[in-house]
Amino acid sequence: MTETAARLLQLLSLLQTRREWTGPELADRLGVTVRTVRRDIERLRELEYPVHASLGSIGGYRLEAGTDLPPLLLDDEEAVAITLGLRSAAQGSVAGIEESAARALIKLQQVLPSRLRGRVDAVDSATVSLGGPAAGPRVDPETLVVLAAAARDGERIRFHYRDKSDAESKRFAEPHSLVSAGRRWYLVAWDIDRADWRTFRLDRIDAPFPTGVRCPPRELPDDDAAAFVTSQLARSRPMRSVVFLVHASAEQLAETFRVRPEEVEPIDDRSCLIRTSADSLEWTALRIAHLDVEFEVKEPPEMQRMLHDLGAKLLRAAGNPQATPSG
Repeated sequence: MTETAARLLQLLSLLQTRREWTGPELADRLGVTVRTVRRDIERLRELEYPVHASLGSIGGYRLEAGTDLPPLLLDDEEAVAITLGLRSAAQGSVAGIEESAARALIKLQQVLPSRLRGRVDAVDSATVSLGGPAAGPRVDPETLVVLAAAARDGERIRFHYRDKSDAESKRFAEPHSLVSAGRRWYLVAWDIDRADWRTFRLDRIDAPFPTGVRCPPRELPDDDAAAFVTSQLARSRPMRSVVFLVHASAEQLAETFRVRPEEVEPIDDRSCLIRTSADSLEWTALRIAHLDVEFEVKEPPEMQRMLHDLGAKLLRAAGNPQATPSG
């Protein structure tokens, strides 16, 4: 394949991934000049791919919806990545896609060249899932698709939402992004009625309805959607200040306890203080107890009681005849 042909396929792939690209954005991704991008766009049009251009300071290029693509072309890493992704989808947090993922995997194997098909088959046959139910709530795939399309197209939506206390409300919002956080999916959106940014758990969203009303993009109050969700989740959980005196050097502790440098206060070569915040004293107690170093609790008193009860429970589990249940 010539360099130009490969670049055209890459350009076509980029135009598929989102609604619109500016010339400089495409040039940066392709490693060419804006002038080369314009020439490549013309080549795609000559091949009857309808690429539309809009003028102005925020103008760009977009591929008309429903455009047919050339045969699937993947390199080795892409083919393996898609295979693993389809396999893991069957055990993921989106409900009802197990069979769809299996069908997609079969279709993928049918269109790949024999060389890549062999590598994909090797990964597929050697990979085994533990099975069992997915951890955490499951998301309706139709909800996921509707919200993703609204975020991509800048379209306002209406939906019903159930909060953590099961109270229901009607929401009118401008979707920005979807964030996958392991077991849960979140929608980051501008809540029109509340005139503020909000995060919504997808498993609590019901009947999302696109309104057909377009909205200009808004700037998030954080670096990106993932950072915004992280900050919102941290804010929603009460944080407690915890201080430990640890009989180990700050250098030895930083890697073991995985705290930020600003949370460690050196005292001398053999001891330091950990000053940290935690939304779960139970989890923090388990983490500090797991360290192979001696330590003392400075605050809060609840942490002292928690470690005392934890120690008593472990002694009882170990069969210590002198340990009796507290209370």
